[in-house]
Amino acid sequence: MLGEIHSLVKDFPEMEETVSQLSKTDKTFEQLNGRYNQLDEEIRKLELDNAPVSDDSMHTLKHERSALKDKLYQLLLAAKQ
Repeated sequence: MLGEIHSLVKDFPEMEETVSQLSKTDKTFEQLNGRYNQLDEEIRKLELDNAPVSDDSMHTLKHERSALKDKLYQLLLAAKQ
C-alpha cells in the first residue's frame, strides 16, 4: 500500500521491548534504525506525492530500506537469545 508506515515496532510488535532496549544501548542498532526510519519516511512522502522520482531511484531506496530491515531483524533476533 502506498504511504504505509513500515516501522520496526509496527512490523514486529512482539519485539517492541527489544527495539526500545537496543535503541538505548546499541549505537550501531540506533544508527541503522535511524537510517531505516529516515528511508521509510522519504519513501512514504514520495509515494504520497505520486513518486516524483524515477522508478530506478525508488527501487534503490526501497532496496536499501529492505536490506536495513533484514539487518535490523537479525540484530533483534540475536538480542533475544
